[in-house]
Amino acid sequence: MSEIMTRPIPAPAVNLESKPFFDAAEEGRFLIKRCNACGEAHWYPRTICPNCHSDDTVWEESPGDGVIYTYSVMYRSPTGPYAIGYVTLNEGPTMMTNFVDVAPDGLAIGMKVKVKFQPTEGGAPVPVFAPV
Repeated sequence: MSEIMTRPIPAPAVNLESKPFFDAAEEGRFLIKRCNACGEAHWYPRTICPNCHSDDTVWEESPGDGVIYTYSVMYRSPTGPYAIGYVTLNEGPTMMTNFVDVAPDGLAIGMKVKVKFQPTEGGAPVPVFAPV
């Protein structure tokens, strides 16, 4: 199958903790959080570091480069096939995402990908990944 995958994505739930991320996404900037106490970057952006539980975390702009860790293609969908999976960012965190601008048979574990922002149904854009 060589059809390029695309599908509508529902609007994300934006709260006080995630608002800076989605405000940056509106500007086309991809932010992650980094802990000043342990130095680790983490995803999903949150106030408390999931590694050491410190609240000394800061926003950091990321180029959004990474590699596919794993993926799954959903063929039974009213909008056509789509793929979701995990991308390991160059900064270290692994995040769940949708893949775009590629046919289902064009994905591969270890493939280099880059973040893009996809509009949602009535909300902030969300990060998705496309092959480099």
